[in-house]
Amino acid sequence: MKSIATFLLVLNFCMYVIVLAIGAWAMNRAIDHGFIIGPELELPAHFSPVFFPMGNASTGFFVTFSLIAGVVGVVSAISGINHICSWTANSLPSAASVATMAWTLTLLAMGFAWKEIELQIRNARLRTMEAFLIILSVTQLLYIVAIHGAAAYNIYT
Repeated sequence: MKSIATFLLVLNFCMYVIVLAIGAWAMNRAIDHGFIIGPELELPAHFSPVFFPMGNASTGFFVTFSLIAGVVGVVSAISGINHICSWTANSLPSAASVATMAWTLTLLAMGFAWKEIELQIRNARLRTMEAFLIILSVTQLLYIVAIHGAAAYNIYT
């Protein structure tokens, strides 16, 4: 179980870092090339503060929640490293709780990814981030099951 948990932890960490990198690129591009209005002009009727110049109507929400899920996912991996190193029942609650929070936020971001897929218009980087979040929703759950499985069978020494 420890080797499976370690593999999933490293895989999830790498994937969350990639999600953060793509999300940071999208956020930076939205800030640099987003909607700009002068002081004497009024906002258009359908102005959205979550406007992204690439993608579709769900891109802003998708990127925002992906960044939050990515940050919590990286923190989950850091907590998981501590748990893997000590591999005791005492370190399980912190690793499991942060991993569960990361998983739920990943599921939320994955929901926006599915909406973005449904609306179609998006670039290759956003498609990559969608795929990573869909895969992460499964691998993060498997990691949680692996660390709880070790506790259920008293594998901790």
